Amino acid sequence: MSELVTATGTCMCSFGTAPAAIRVTSQAKVLAGGKPCGTIQDAQGFVNLGPFGMCTSLANPAVASATAAALGVLTPQPCTPQIAGMFIPTKPKILISGKPCLASDCKAMCAFAGNITIVNPAQIKAIAN
Repeated sequence: MSELVTATGTCMCSFGTAPAAIRVTSQAKVLAGGKPCGTIQDAQGFVNLGPFGMCTSLANPAVASATAAALGVLTPQPCTPQIAGMFIPTKPKILISGKPCLASDCKAMCAFAGNITIVNPAQIKAIAN
């Protein structure tokens, strides 16, 4: 069962070296655990998703150039997330402010061939005693 992704959740790129925090900017009315829930539109690099540490994808021109200069030795460069579109919705019928919700099993693609997945949705489950 997937969970809603809220502000302060984290995601990871398959070519990155560190996770990045998710910032929700698409809506502020629907909350889970006191934090805004994300939608599939929360997928802009440097706005919603920060850099993933260092990039190791040769599809990234900076990595390819540095690797060529190092005579073929892979030389990671700082990540500059280039998200291709929005997150792919897995719960398209669950809408938040008219947009599909961002669930923990949603994925996005980086233009430099990386797959971006949710690592921690940050939705806190409350248990009543």
